[in-house]
Amino acid sequence: MARAATTADAFNAVAEPRRRQILDLLAGGEKPVNDLVSVLGLAQPLVSKHLRVLREVGLVEVRDSGRQRVYRINARPLKDIHEWVSGYQRLWDERFDRMDAVLEELKELEDGDEHDDD
Repeated sequence: MARAATTADAFNAVAEPRRRQILDLLAGGEKPVNDLVSVLGLAQPLVSKHLRVLREVGLVEVRDSGRQRVYRINARPLKDIHEWVSGYQRLWDERFDRMDAVLEELKELEDGDEHDDD
């Protein structure tokens, strides 16, 4: 089966760690490309390539501000990812609840052993 293009949807676009890093930075507010380049420590063409992919799937929007291109996050496409991940929330909650119960049992056993030593 052929691998989907990274520009096919938000899922594929955010699979790349640098793109997630860019989204994290833009979550704090809009930023010019040069600021992103500086923070990420990457070459400007590479940052621009990642921004193009994010823009093509609708995760970022761009506007011109004088001679700068300023990017901001568009969280709407993340909704599908959030909804998909949220489906696993119940599973995680159940596992953590079971782990809490086991830890409580171990604590009770440990407390009981301490009283036996008295």
